[in-house]
Amino acid sequence: MFVPMGLQALTRNRMRSALTVLGIVIGVAAVIATLAIGQGARAAVQAQIRLMGSNVLMVIPGTVTAGGAHGMMGGNTSLTPDDAVAIKRECTATEAVAPGVRSFAQVVYGNQNWNTQVNGTTADFAIARQWPAADGVFITDSDVRGAAKVCVLGQSVKSQLFGDAEPIGATIRIKEIPFRVVGVLASKGSSGGMGDLDDIVIVPLTTAQRKLLGITHVHWIVASATSERTTMTAVDQITGLLRQRHRIKPGDNDDFFIRTQLEIASTAEATSKVMTLLLASVAAVSLLVGGIGIMNIMLVSVTERTREIGIRRAIGARRRDILLQFLFESAFLSLAGGALGVALGALAARAVSQLAHWPTMVNPGAVLLAFGFASMVGVFFGFYPARRAAGLDPVDALRYE
Repeated sequence: MFVPMGLQALTRNRMRSALTVLGIVIGVAAVIATLAIGQGARAAVQAQIRLMGSNVLMVIPGTVTAGGAHGMMGGNTSLTPDDAVAIKRECTATEAVAPGVRSFAQVVYGNQNWNTQVNGTTADFAIARQWPAADGVFITDSDVRGAAKVCVLGQSVKSQLFGDAEPIGATIRIKEIPFRVVGVLASKGSSGGMGDLDDIVIVPLTTAQRKLLGITHVHWIVASATSERTTMTAVDQITGLLRQRHRIKPGDNDDFFIRTQLEIASTAEATSKVMTLLLASVAAVSLLVGGIGIMNIMLVSVTERTREIGIRRAIGARRRDILLQFLFESAFLSLAGGALGVALGALAARAVSQLAHWPTMVNPGAVLLAFGFASMVGVFFGFYPARRAAGLDPVDALRYE
């Protein structure tokens, strides 16, 4: 009985009902859109980390200061190629180990040039980083032993220098030194604030040390554990071995530090989760504002319909009937607003993804959460007006003008 009467009361004031619903619509849409953007960003970061290898770890030279901060990469020259050889030979939890150096240089082919990152490393780099050559071959151990002037291009560098032309066998110049292109790396893409991973040129380690940089130390050592579960075992083994090789006394700080993809993944996960919750909390405030709007309109409705309530009570309606009718009206407004808000939020997330090229992901759990919260807001803020309506004295209500 109270359902048709509640619908009839809402349709009598369509514009007022629509404006009341709008507050809930905006609140739910904002929550859905912000959660979708946050979830999409988290998924993109995790995907990028998986591309780099979840069992990958990086050894970087540097010391821990008194404040707990690490020195910058290249701050000292404690790592050598022999350290990498020792890690591969003695650390049983590691599978592939590749030392490396890094610099930035202008690479030239014909009348095309491009400033990019040049990495010198060994054949194990492709295994440790799970980054094979998509075309041609990767650098080999013989290239490293002979300091060969060969290189492997990232997809971005290949596109900038060669376009659609075939690069294999061509000669490019790096710091005026000719290098023969022997391969093109598979695409890694770019996301998660890591830049364009494909904007890279790889040359043999010895070639980079002797002919491009004039150094004998290395800037980093990248290694892959035998599995994700043995990553921390590999960290412990490498730490113990390097402390022994570098003659670091007990209690002294390491002259290196190790970063794993698991640490990066957990840090990125925690950061994105906090930001997502913060954005969703701010957006949820508009839901409370919408709920206050529902309460306000329902109180106005009770005042306007006081005489109607008195007539209904006089002809036999119980307090329970009046309470349920007004609760139904407020719940209907919030449910309608929630449904429209979910649809609008999904459309907004899709628009952001297409126009701004940001990853978004509408989680069914977030949809249920926002919709359920909107329903609770409607019932909560509608209860007081409904109870006030049900508590009206029939005689006083009939006298109300």
